Amino acid sequence: MSLKFSLILALCLAVVAISNAERARYDNYRVYRVTASDAKELAILKTMEDTSDALIFIEGVHSVNRDIEVVVAPHKIPDFLKAMGDNEIDYVLLENNLQAQLDDEDKEQIKGRAGGYDWTAYQTLDDTYNWLISLTRLYPGVVTLIEGGKTYEKRSILGIKISYNNGNAQKPGIFIEAGIHAREWIAPATTTYIINQLLTSEDAALQDLAKNYDWYFFPHANPDGYVYTHTTNRMWRKTRQPHGICYGADPNRNWDSYWGTVGISNNPCSETYAGPKAFSEIETKSLSNYIKSLEGKIQLYISYHSYSQYVLYPYGHTNQLPDNVADFQSVFNVTVDAIKQRYGTRYTGGNVYDAIYPASGSSTDWAYANVGTRMSFCLELRPGPNAFVTGFRLPANQILPTAEETLDALVAMVNKVKDLGYFK
Repeated sequence: MSLKFSLILALCLAVVAISNAERARYDNYRVYRVTASDAKELAILKTMEDTSDALIFIEGVHSVNRDIEVVVAPHKIPDFLKAMGDNEIDYVLLENNLQAQLDDEDKEQIKGRAGGYDWTAYQTLDDTYNWLISLTRLYPGVVTLIEGGKTYEKRSILGIKISYNNGNAQKPGIFIEAGIHAREWIAPATTTYIINQLLTSEDAALQDLAKNYDWYFFPHANPDGYVYTHTTNRMWRKTRQPHGICYGADPNRNWDSYWGTVGISNNPCSETYAGPKAFSEIETKSLSNYIKSLEGKIQLYISYHSYSQYVLYPYGHTNQLPDNVADFQSVFNVTVDAIKQRYGTRYTGGNVYDAIYPASGSSTDWAYANVGTRMSFCLELRPGPNAFVTGFRLPANQILPTAEETLDALVAMVNKVKDLGYFK
């Protein structure tokens, strides 16, 4: 049986029976921004994160003097506000009824899905997978369907390889992974836009990129979670494997790179639960096995996330800098400069630990340390920081501008990495 046929069959057979499940609703849930000014206040917030399932700390509790968004269930609001007041923790109300925002988004995205595959609306997993399969027919000998493993719910982690036969036995490899956090819809949308441009653009710079590198794309590194955001809970972040009474682990804290050391939670109900052990999630384990099979072939690894507009590089587990940090900084500089040229969008960043927050067990740190990839980046796409009201629910009319400026950044990044001598 051919890979393509088996994958298509798997897609047809692996439909999970959740269509009758009720959608999670957030009626009268409030969203607050809190800031711990010292270690004592941070510890209080961390305890609240680890003990209450009525509080959703969006990116976890990591460091002092950093804004933290938290979703508070209606029945928990009085206790939450009392705790903030008693402990003198600064807070600001961002959203009085989260469900109203989600309802508005649903109307916009459903309206946009009537046509074919494009970037005017966010696409479903099936739509994207069918589109990837269609590319193998449109570009035979150039586009190859690849599989990065399976998921807990038996879906394929489907991707494509783009490789033009121009006489080079082995070309430099670039690996792009997106959607590892389920609710970050702009990341897969941007990735598929980049795929399309590499295959269709008549721009000389893009044709050069397409034809002189081997490209590996996985728009959805967490398919189960992404489907769940469409069918049941728009705010879902993790995988879907059960852990006790709760579901899922944070797949970007689950890689075997200083796993479980910092920036994680041991509570299975937490957004940043790292799992019971490294690679406990089949998604991270199987995708890492595929990437390991490419050892020595991948010189540049990029992981797309959202949001906050950062360009990040190793490490997440420590403030110690990589030995080639000067090269990372050079690539960072040209990347953020390229991003702002088209629409004036400003990115910041640096090493993960200092620029955003401590976080161990990420895909970018693992790739940097385990497969000979000396250039490994994470980009947090639009919107900018302190934008929870749009945040993970970036309006569909921002897909194209986000994707365009990200592609500009990719061109600059690849060319700088080449100039620094990493593509050999």
